[in-house]
Amino acid sequence: MTAKKKKNSDISPEILDIYKAVIKLFGKKGIKFTMDDLAKELKISKKTIYVHFKDKETLFLATVDYLFDSIKEEEQLVAEDVKLTTVEKLEKIMGVLPDSYKDINFAELYVLKDKYPKIYKRVEKRLENGWEITIALLEKGMLEGTIRRIPVPIFKTMFEATLEQFFQQNVLVKNKISYGKALQEVIEILLYGVTVRNS
Repeated sequence: MTAKKKKNSDISPEILDIYKAVIKLFGKKGIKFTMDDLAKELKISKKTIYVHFKDKETLFLATVDYLFDSIKEEEQLVAEDVKLTTVEKLEKIMGVLPDSYKDINFAELYVLKDKYPKIYKRVEKRLENGWEITIALLEKGMLEGTIRRIPVPIFKTMFEATLEQFFQQNVLVKNKISYGKALQEVIEILLYGVTVRNS
């Protein structure tokens, strides 16, 4: 029997504060911030941080899981919103980013692959998993006739591959495009195509 997965709401306030500070510093400095920076941001000693996390890599791995778990919890709320159509739910779920993360400089994730491969692998794994709600909505839309018949694995691969390219290369940095804006463009292209349609 597997243990029941803890929700983010079960995380202690002290650990939540650490995760939020990591996300804030990542938004300002990318992966380059130090544990000293983190202690200063939290107004606590480094020793207190090391009680919970043995090193920066362990802390980042935990923060990646916290971030993706938060996104999945937001997705569930969207899926349960009876006021939204299937397509509206799909669009919102594909672009889910909790308000507190909207200023993160996700473009900086491209440096992870070489400098922190273990953290990058965790991000990659989390991107590839947790597609149940999105797939269910795609299938529901096809049954309703609001989405044309498409091979779901192709749709999933296209979306995943695009996000992974954002993280592997500095295309967003070079073009001065925020991750949020890039994500929205990808969603619109995947859901609505690139041709101009008459209303």
